[in-house]
Amino acid sequence: MDGVILDSEKLYVRFWCEAGRFYGFPMEEKHALSIRSMARPLASAKLKGIFGNGFDYEAVRSKRVELMDNYVEKNGIEVKSGAKELLSFLKENGYKVALATATPPQRAERYLKAHDLYKYFDVTVSASMVSVGKPAPDIYLKAAEMLGLSPQNCVALEDSPNGIKSASSAGCVTVMVPDLDKPSNDIIPLLHGVADGLSDVKRILRELEDCNIQ
Repeated sequence: MDGVILDSEKLYVRFWCEAGRFYGFPMEEKHALSIRSMARPLASAKLKGIFGNGFDYEAVRSKRVELMDNYVEKNGIEVKSGAKELLSFLKENGYKVALATATPPQRAERYLKAHDLYKYFDVTVSASMVSVGKPAPDIYLKAAEMLGLSPQNCVALEDSPNGIKSASSAGCVTVMVPDLDKPSNDIIPLLHGVADGLSDVKRILRELEDCNIQ
């Protein structure tokens, strides 16, 4: 959802940095980017590895949530260009559609309903519903199971390295839709392709038709 459907990753980065600095940690954009889509225990360990064991992940995260909620309440979250058109295309053409997100389910539902997008998803899977979040494969395995499909017959759209690792290790046909960064050298081998925005995803789907990807 974040960074693919909603233009929210820039907000997470901004408010992670502000929350970290609020508690005296010199958090920068690169630190916030490194934990995008990452499961909370792994994100906590990563940030403690950067800032030391004194880094209170839960306190900083709570402050980030507070700051971002206040911003979203006043300003909302923008939808990524082409999101509604792609979701409508998928439903009209018989694709099953799952949301696999690190965002808590109630929050994801609220954000998507605000833009009338929630109705396009057959199932939603949040990190709270699996044992281990991204970059582990669990969330994509669960999404495929709930759709009644094998992961190999699922196309995963991702923008973050942790999400790409999760989808690829689950066996999905993984496509990057770049948001805040481009595919790095270690990510490129995990990708079936890179879409030039959501409007370009239809091209990739057409190319996959002969492979019976539904």
